[in-house]
Amino acid sequence: MTPLDLDALFGSLRRFPDVEAANLQAHDATDRFLLETAAGYVTGPETRVAVIGDRYGALTLGALAVLGVGHVRVSQDLYTGRLALQRNAEAAGLSGRLEQLGLGAALLDGAEVVLLQLPKALAELEEIADAVARFAAPGAVLLAGGRVKHMSLGMNAVLEQSFGSVQPQLAQRKSRILVATQRKAVPAEPPFPVSEENSELGITVCAHGAAFSGTRLDIGTRFLLGFLDRLPDARHAIDLGCGTGILATMYAKSRPGTHITATDQSAAAVASARATAAANGLASRITVVQDDAMSTFDAGSADLILLNPPFHLGASVHAGAALKMFEAAARVLEPGGELWTVYNSHLQYRPALERLIGPTTEEGRNPKFTVTRSVRR
Repeated sequence: MTPLDLDALFGSLRRFPDVEAANLQAHDATDRFLLETAAGYVTGPETRVAVIGDRYGALTLGALAVLGVGHVRVSQDLYTGRLALQRNAEAAGLSGRLEQLGLGAALLDGAEVVLLQLPKALAELEEIADAVARFAAPGAVLLAGGRVKHMSLGMNAVLEQSFGSVQPQLAQRKSRILVATQRKAVPAEPPFPVSEENSELGITVCAHGAAFSGTRLDIGTRFLLGFLDRLPDARHAIDLGCGTGILATMYAKSRPGTHITATDQSAAAVASARATAAANGLASRITVVQDDAMSTFDAGSADLILLNPPFHLGASVHAGAALKMFEAAARVLEPGGELWTVYNSHLQYRPALERLIGPTTEEGRNPKFTVTRSVRR
């Protein structure tokens, strides 16, 4: 493997259909460091390699095109990442040599080398480490890499729950690799999803490791729920960016005649929301869909959308994700339909909502959040 090989590959990668901007890249130094480290463990095309958390294909395509692995199985949580990998693989002529799978036995059965971009949440890392220890080959090595500024000693401790040896490597280019080997015996049942009764809301919340806030009620959603009785009765309501499905579940409980679609681009969120709906006896009324900003939804198909948009893209603060959701809501709402949005007040989204959706009123504000109601022109 030569730097020139990786430079050529990385230079060809795109984030599309995810948000693209000058300060948002389709690869980082950790991708390079992981591939350089993996070169010492890949013995030939037959080496069974699995990749977890590949953002846009740098690890998967690097293993195929630069390390010479014959076939790679890959799991990505985000829908946009899956689509970007497909597009980047087609552009590189490598589509037939990879398989996109969920986290589980199909992904990891017999895997000898596992490449992981470390997640931010320790719960997500715990679920991943358990799956690798549960399904990978007995002598498997897990190479887990991240940016030093985002890593913590807690990550070592989580990996040590599933592996007998966790060895931090010397940092390079502000990235570090943790080498985990000697997988341990795992409990009979996987640790996720977890479920918890929320006495404040009177519902059960279920969460996989990568679900934002886990089983907790995040403060933005709590503020929006304070307006539940002011939301209109809808024929078809959408919980956009649903997370664990709390908004969808609470709206469904308050409006027995309404069908709700909960959608998120995170596979973990979708699985969590589906489990939350089932745990509260609402599986027949809440449909859960993995999608990128309702890209597969029909225009004018909803009369109410509930939205608590993210304001980060990976580790970067960026308004692009919220604006993309506003544009999607404008397409999917029928004329006269309503978008109710909660957001950090300092982001000042109201002008964008006015421009993209229609007349927008402030329904409430506290020291941190603003709730607005936008009516589709």
